[in-house]
Amino acid sequence: MADKVKLNEGKTKIIYQLPDSSPDSANGKNVLIKSKDRISAGDGARANDMEGKAAISTATNCTVFELLNDCGVKTHFVKKYSDTEFIAQKCDMIPIEFVTRRIATGSFLRRNKGVKEGYRFFPPLAEYFFKDDENHDPQWSYEQLVEAKLSMGGITIGPREIEIIGYTTRCVFEILEHAWAALDCSLVDMKIEYGVNAAGEILLADIIDNDSWRLWQSGQRSLQKDKQIYRDLKEVTPDALAKIKKSFEWVAEHAKLLSPSIEGQVVILMGSLRDESHSAEIASILKKLGVPVEQHVCSAHKGSAGTLKIVAKAEGTGIPTVFIAVAGRSNGLGPVVSGNTNSPVINCPPPSSQWASHDIWSSLRLPSGLGCTTVLSADTAAISAAQILAINNPVLWGKLRARQANTRIALVKEDADLQSLKA
Repeated sequence: MADKVKLNEGKTKIIYQLPDSSPDSANGKNVLIKSKDRISAGDGARANDMEGKAAISTATNCTVFELLNDCGVKTHFVKKYSDTEFIAQKCDMIPIEFVTRRIATGSFLRRNKGVKEGYRFFPPLAEYFFKDDENHDPQWSYEQLVEAKLSMGGITIGPREIEIIGYTTRCVFEILEHAWAALDCSLVDMKIEYGVNAAGEILLADIIDNDSWRLWQSGQRSLQKDKQIYRDLKEVTPDALAKIKKSFEWVAEHAKLLSPSIEGQVVILMGSLRDESHSAEIASILKKLGVPVEQHVCSAHKGSAGTLKIVAKAEGTGIPTVFIAVAGRSNGLGPVVSGNTNSPVINCPPPSSQWASHDIWSSLRLPSGLGCTTVLSADTAAISAAQILAINNPVLWGKLRARQANTRIALVKEDADLQSLKA
C-alpha cells in the first residue's frame, strides 16, 4: 500500500491514512496502524531496537482486540492487515492513559508510601494519567479530568463520558484478567486509551500488547512476562534484549489461548410444541452468546422413559450441560429431570393468562432434595444458564461481563438524552 499517507508517528507505531481506493478505507473512516521493532521506557528516555517486536506486538494486539470485539466491547479494531499492521477506525484520541490496578506495585508504591507490594484492590483501582512525556505523564484526579473539558471528535469529555469510559475500562480489565487467570497468569495492572470516531462514539483504541500491562505467571513477580523486565534492566545488552524478546513471544503465543471455544450446552425441554415460541426466545439469546442449544419435546408424565433418555444422552457427551424445562400446568418436567441428574436444571414455565399462578406454583413447590430453580422470563432463563456455564469459560464470562457494562452505558446515555430534552 505504497500510496498511504502518514498521519502520526510515535515511539513504537506509525498511523497511516488509507487511500480512498483501498477497500479497507471505509470512505476515509479507517486507518492503518503499523508497529515498529522498537521498545522504549521512561517516556522514551530508554529506547532500543528489537528485531521482530513489531510482529510480536501486532499478534498480541490483534488477538486481544478480537477477543474484546467478540465479547461485545466497542473498540476501534477492524482486522489484522499484515504481520506488523492492522486496520482500525480513525479516532481523535483522548490524551489520557486509563490505568486499572488489581495489585499494588510499581509507581503506585512510590506514590503511596506505607502500602506493601501485593495489596489487592477490590474492586480494581482506577487511575488517570495525562499524556505528557516532558512532564512524565502526571497523574490526574477525577476532578482534574472533569475540569479539563477535553474536546475530541466534537464531544466534550465530561462526567457522563468519564462514567462510560469507567464502565468500559473495568470491563476490559476484568475480561482480560479472567482470561489470563485461566492460563495461570495474573493480570496485575494495565493501561488503555480511548478515542472518538467519526460518528462521535467513544471507542477503546490504540494498541494493547505486552507494553500495556504487568503480567505475572503463576501470580509471582519473579515470573513476570511483561515490559517491566526491560524497565528494570541496569544495562541493556544483546543478551538481555534476547531474553526480553522470549518473554514477549511467550505472551503472544499464550494470548492465542485466551479465546477457547465454549465447551458447554443448554438443553431445552418443552412439554409440547405449544411451548416452542417461548423456547425459541430462550434459544435465541443463548445462541447470540455463542452457547450451543438443543431443543426437545418430551413429557415427565406421559413419557418419562423418553425424557430420561434425552437427559442421559446429553450427560453422556461429557459436555457441561444446563437443562431448562419449559412446561406449564402440572410441571413435573423440571423436578423429574432434577431428580435424575446432577446438572443444573432451570424451570421457565411459559406465560399463561388463564392459569399463570397455578403454573408457577407447580414449578416452585418441589419435593424435598431437589435443586431445581424457577424463573419467569426467557431472558432470565438464558442468562442464568449462561452464567452457570461461564464459571469455567472465560470467553462466555467476558460476553456476559460486556453485556452488563453495555447495559449500564445505555442507561447513562438514555439519562443524558432525557436531561437534554428537559434543558
